[in-house]
Amino acid sequence: MSSSSFSQLSHPYLSLALDAAQKSGAILRDSFRKKVNVQTKSLANFVSDVDLQSERLLGELIGESYPSHEILGEEGVHAAKESDDLWVVDPLDGTSNYLHGLPQFAVSIAYVEKGCHQLGVVYNPIAEDWFVAVKGQGAWYNGCQMKVSSETALSDTMVAVGFYYDRGRMMEATLSAIADFFRQHVHGVRRFGAASLDLAQVARGDYGLFMEYKLHAWDHAAGGLMVQEAGGAITDCLNVKLPLRGPSSILASNGLLHAPALEIASLHFKSVKPS
Repeated sequence: MSSSSFSQLSHPYLSLALDAAQKSGAILRDSFRKKVNVQTKSLANFVSDVDLQSERLLGELIGESYPSHEILGEEGVHAAKESDDLWVVDPLDGTSNYLHGLPQFAVSIAYVEKGCHQLGVVYNPIAEDWFVAVKGQGAWYNGCQMKVSSETALSDTMVAVGFYYDRGRMMEATLSAIADFFRQHVHGVRRFGAASLDLAQVARGDYGLFMEYKLHAWDHAAGGLMVQEAGGAITDCLNVKLPLRGPSSILASNGLLHAPALEIASLHFKSVKPS
């Protein structure tokens, strides 16, 4: 991939985001299907030395270019509460896939200015898939503009879901929602374990919607902008704007399916939502 693949896009930080994603992705690619050191953060929630190495590199590249900018990342890089210039990064989205040799993972980088998402890059270094969005300039896949799907009925679409690490009530609620989606005769339900790529694929029109009951900003900041720039909608499962801080549920769709999907997603989310 060369920067010329996205020459139709203009943003002062685009080159940095592409370069950082490419270099971070090279770290992931070079260690893929090799033995890496792994720590367990919680049940089925892992961090490897590759995650940490990738995030460290992202922090260095952004910090060297823009030392006044803040970085919010999954593996321990936390920004100040109020940041006019904020980078939201996931150095390895899909760690479990990575550790099991499954090539569905990505580097996710978003730039947020005064709370408004301006730029998003999601890069799968194995497939060499690049997803890029710039506010007001559309969403692009390997240089081709993306548009969400056009289905108007759940019975005409494919659904993507994610599972949080919780194996109790949240898992049961997710499974109940999946059952209700099947009762609407969706074409199928897929769970691939990398939210940034799931969102990018909603933007590309592969799925009509994606739902998960607990994610963080580093999971959805870049991919969520892509959904919006491709003509779709993204909220939490109660139809509220997603926060930058703290966990939230998520529902992304082509827009046309948002209301019927919300009926199902919100019903079961209410059983696990903290009071």
